[in-house]
Amino acid sequence: MEIKELAEYSPVPLSEQMLVQLERDCELLLEWNEKINLTALRTRDDIYEKHFLDCLLPIALIGQNASVIDVGSGAGFPGVVFAIARPDLRVTLLEPIGKRVRYLQQLVSELKLNNVTVIQGRAEDVVKTERETFDVAVARAVAGLPVLSELCAPFIRVGGMFLAMKGPQGSEEVKAAEHAFKVLGLNAAEIHAAALPGGEIRNNISAMKVSHTPAQYPRNYGQIKKKPL
Repeated sequence: MEIKELAEYSPVPLSEQMLVQLERDCELLLEWNEKINLTALRTRDDIYEKHFLDCLLPIALIGQNASVIDVGSGAGFPGVVFAIARPDLRVTLLEPIGKRVRYLQQLVSELKLNNVTVIQGRAEDVVKTERETFDVAVARAVAGLPVLSELCAPFIRVGGMFLAMKGPQGSEEVKAAEHAFKVLGLNAAEIHAAALPGGEIRNNISAMKVSHTPAQYPRNYGQIKKKPL
């Protein structure tokens, strides 16, 4: 996929400036990937389709002027792509690993993304000062849905949205997360299925926050992983 094709497939319009920013994002990703592990993808074509377009697929689910936290942002997916394609959004990139944080800081600076904040830390620590302050919490390729929901839900205000970006197995994870969603104050999940041009299936899972998350959540990550809700 070429950059112009990305614009054709995108569910939201991409201006020339946005395409230039996405091209530079790809360049920096490939440069830094030689030094630190950011992605297994090695070509522009793959990055445009399997990272950028993948991140664009659920973007219309997010309301205007929303505050979004990208939990476990990694190389900036989906948070940086969201911030480029939707300048109205206020995006926080949360990433615990220092090398990736430095990459994100340079990326945000070079792309002049004034609507992005980068925070280094673990979700279960940062949430102590950012509890229920965001309209949307999103995560992509971080953990199974029961684990992911416990890390993300405490960040979301009542009336906000949890968005989990998943692959072909996403629909199966929904059943496993039903109890966790109820405990954490999320309503029943909706599955938004889509396919990339190459045929790969994507299941973007959304749920609204309908009540406050009990204060004991999230637990520390060891407990969450050992005994998911």
